[in-house]
Amino acid sequence: MVHGTPSEALDIMRHSAAHILAYAVSQLFPGTKLGIGPAIENGFYYDFELSRALSQDDLPLIEAKMNDIVKQNLPFMREAVGRMEAEITFADQPYKLELLSELPADEDAILYRNGDFVDLCKGPHVSHTARVKAFKLLSIAGAYWRGNEKRPMLQRIYGAAFQTKSELDEYLKRLAELEARDHRRINKQLNLFATPDEIGGGLVIYGPKAGRIRTTIEEFWRREHYDNGYEILYSPHIGRSTLWEISGHLANYKDIMYSPMDIDGQDYYVKPMNCPFHILYYKSQARSYRDLPLRWAELGTVYRYERSGVLTGLLRVRGFTQDDAHIICTPEQIESEISEVINFSFKMWNTFGFKEHQLYLATRPEKAIGTEEQWQKASDALKRVLDAQGLDYKIDEGGGAFYGPKIDLKVKDALGREWQMTTIQFDFNLPERFEMVYTGADGQEHRPYMVHRALLGSWERFFGLLIEHYAGAFPVWLHPVQAAVLPISDRHIEYARKLAENLKLQGIRVYLDQRSETINQKIRQAQLEKIPCMLVIGDKEIDNRTVAVRLRTGEQKFGVGLEEFKESINTAIRDRLPNVVV
Repeated sequence: MVHGTPSEALDIMRHSAAHILAYAVSQLFPGTKLGIGPAIENGFYYDFELSRALSQDDLPLIEAKMNDIVKQNLPFMREAVGRMEAEITFADQPYKLELLSELPADEDAILYRNGDFVDLCKGPHVSHTARVKAFKLLSIAGAYWRGNEKRPMLQRIYGAAFQTKSELDEYLKRLAELEARDHRRINKQLNLFATPDEIGGGLVIYGPKAGRIRTTIEEFWRREHYDNGYEILYSPHIGRSTLWEISGHLANYKDIMYSPMDIDGQDYYVKPMNCPFHILYYKSQARSYRDLPLRWAELGTVYRYERSGVLTGLLRVRGFTQDDAHIICTPEQIESEISEVINFSFKMWNTFGFKEHQLYLATRPEKAIGTEEQWQKASDALKRVLDAQGLDYKIDEGGGAFYGPKIDLKVKDALGREWQMTTIQFDFNLPERFEMVYTGADGQEHRPYMVHRALLGSWERFFGLLIEHYAGAFPVWLHPVQAAVLPISDRHIEYARKLAENLKLQGIRVYLDQRSETINQKIRQAQLEKIPCMLVIGDKEIDNRTVAVRLRTGEQKFGVGLEEFKESINTAIRDRLPNVVV
């Protein structure tokens, strides 16, 4: 019998599935060394040390053995034994012995048995194996023992588990969609970026197509920032160690910073953040309250060390370009400035097709600088802004940065996944460290308030999200090729070339396919590249001075005049529509 809430019951069933997985692997691979196997969101995993590497081909065999164990309806038998007895039981299980060694000497070890299989586990479990109803093994990955990269690398098997087969089927369907949208998979088809081993993990090269997309986004980003009262700065990629000592990065972030470079006998570091450079520019001249607020933005590339095991395509990298800005203002201006940033964020995300947002107010963490009064005052200011706009938000207790509270904006993609992107951070650390001041109306020096703000987060993470949200079928205004001109045969190339040149003069990004391939092959290639529209040129089109339009959505229209087509595609670009309408 499973007790507790439905959520607790599901976790217990998933934990039991992990136990059954360990039983199955131990039977199939004698000598298996067992790690741990908890329940996780949507399923479970278990870590193993085996004599050979597993592959995806092994999963059906293991799953079949698990089903055999389930059908036997074996009871989960709980035992409490002394530590010495447990050590004898697990004499050939080094990872279990390590866990046992951490138990208090006077505390019993909890074991669970199924048939002739025994595991060290606090439980609880379902009463019998047959209560594990619907599960599926999914994947194999490497995992350091206890998450420590200095410890052995084990093999981790992931599985999904639900109370009903229909729930499992729905989850597997969603997983298939996630896999189809994985930006790394789509990249193999569209050839957007590369991560060669020769340059090192977490460092990305963007190809021509991604270059087109990035240029388009950056041009839009700069224009919007200028229109919203920002100025754009450019800062160096390296700075002397003194800079990072003042900022506190060497004291608090050294483990994510790259090793120093000796230049003229002094240590220099590649920058993990842009903010100290903006502050030094602020301090390069005297500032008055009349100068404030100052809104300074930068697309600044920074470098942070991430462990190789967590690097993930574009979503977790070591070199990335931040959509960064700093707002320096008086205390009286802070609420209106934050309000403007929130509205700016909504506008940017809506433009890129992300209509669902969720705001979070992150409060003081356990380790923080500044007084309780400062934190309360800053948190109250952020809360007043959110309340004044009537915005729905959640409290993220203890989720603030160590130097101040923040507002996080998470967006939902086409699959309903929530992504942490925009952050608006209050900072009373750096103004103090760098002794930032302005002359007030009273003629006295005052400390300004400072806000760190990133709307899109980092370009790399944003681009990865964009690829997956649209499954590579970017909106017309962003697509690197907005129209493909496809002559049916060589005698149609001249007309097709003139048409392509005409469209380029209109600022439309065009690809002319002059290959000696059939028109069906040309159409298929354009569809694979998810080009918004294809213009097929044959005898009829040349005779009538028209084009045959084929959209990536499957729609077709024949005998379209050039001016009519240009009006349609320019409307899609101007209004930032997902597709051309003809």
